[in-house]
Amino acid sequence: MKQVSISSAMDDNKSIGFRIKKYFSMKGFLTDKSDVVKRINDGITFRGPYLWVLVFAILLASLGLNVNSTAVIIGAMLISPIMGPIIGMGYSVGTSDFDLLKKSLMNYAVATLISLITATVYFTLTPYHGAQSELLARTSPTLYDVLIALFGGAAGIVAIASKDKGNILPGVAIATALMPPLCTAGFGIASLNLKYFLGAFFLYFINTVFIALATYIGVRAMRFRHVNVLEDSNFRRVRGYLMAIVLVTMIPAAILTVNIIRESFFASDLQHFISNEMKFSGSQIVSQNIDKEEKVLTLAAVGREIPEERIAEATSRMPLYGLGDYKLNIIQGNLTDSILSLKGSISTFNHTKDELNATITHQSAEISNLQSKLGQFTRYETVAKQMIDELQTLYPQVGSLSLSPTIETGKDTNDVSSYVTAQIVLKGSTDIPKSEIPRLTEFLKKRVDADSLVLILR
Repeated sequence: MKQVSISSAMDDNKSIGFRIKKYFSMKGFLTDKSDVVKRINDGITFRGPYLWVLVFAILLASLGLNVNSTAVIIGAMLISPIMGPIIGMGYSVGTSDFDLLKKSLMNYAVATLISLITATVYFTLTPYHGAQSELLARTSPTLYDVLIALFGGAAGIVAIASKDKGNILPGVAIATALMPPLCTAGFGIASLNLKYFLGAFFLYFINTVFIALATYIGVRAMRFRHVNVLEDSNFRRVRGYLMAIVLVTMIPAAILTVNIIRESFFASDLQHFISNEMKFSGSQIVSQNIDKEEKVLTLAAVGREIPEERIAEATSRMPLYGLGDYKLNIIQGNLTDSILSLKGSISTFNHTKDELNATITHQSAEISNLQSKLGQFTRYETVAKQMIDELQTLYPQVGSLSLSPTIETGKDTNDVSSYVTAQIVLKGSTDIPKSEIPRLTEFLKKRVDADSLVLILR
């Protein structure tokens, strides 16, 4: 009985493994090898209509980057034929087809050069030369771009080798995004910005290398035959060159990724420090500035002044948030002082220094005036809540009290008077004796601290 149960269990395990293997098996789904070679050869050539399609795709992508339109950029990536030579390079290395490798490299170089020239001409002639967010996103490649290109290239070679390509290749073209960084590199040339050019062209190079690498791995995994049988030493040399290029490409991307992750963690720790340690009733942090060279964290606070002991306590807890090397500097006081102290960090206005100072001074004065008026209303609201208990003790007839500042004007524009209106709602039909009204008015006047007060009984 035991032998039967063990054998049955083994058969079940074999069945499960067989089913999983069957699901992932590509047997029966791959097209003929000659058809794959034809597809790759057709995608490599850049002549006649293919070259014009490339030029129009570059112009579309450049327009999309210029006007910050994601839809236009995606459209340009869908019609771009530039991925053909890259897949050809990976396939030719995987099958030892050096004639195809030369052809792929030549067409890749031509396509890249024409694309750069087209993008450079466009960004030189366009009336708008600003760097939009879609363009800036292509200037800082990371390790994630390496993974995107690798997985996208793997999907690409599987699609080419399949009988039914479906909609895989358009998706690969969008995911790997070869056109936008190449256009951004052209923007860097047109604007004489070396940083933009190097960052964008490096991203384009990353996509090229890892799409080709994924194609090479896919070709070997699907066991395509070698066209030329190389000597072992030559084969090892080619494989060594390929791995060297891969490593050289990955190292800068990995460094950039680590720096970006560090910046992200630092920003998160900073926000946690502000939200956890700089919370003080009646005060709010409205601005922050990090000087990484001087190691100073400057925070601007408005509202109630944060006590020195609270600042000292927050400073002592900075190491818990990775800010142990930084000195805490709090700018506080009234709102005008805070705004004026921050004027040095404002760089987005196209004004001269004098104009900027005048604008800030005028706006801060208006804000202070509005704050003062708002303070009057909130003060009367607070005083009314504090007085109601006292008032009801002295005069049980009082049901509720409301206070508000009032401005009264006459026909003569100079005849303007201001006073506080105190409106008292009485309970039921019980009235306050007329003899008590002067004393009640005087009581309210002193408690409100007003020079003039009008009492309304209702």
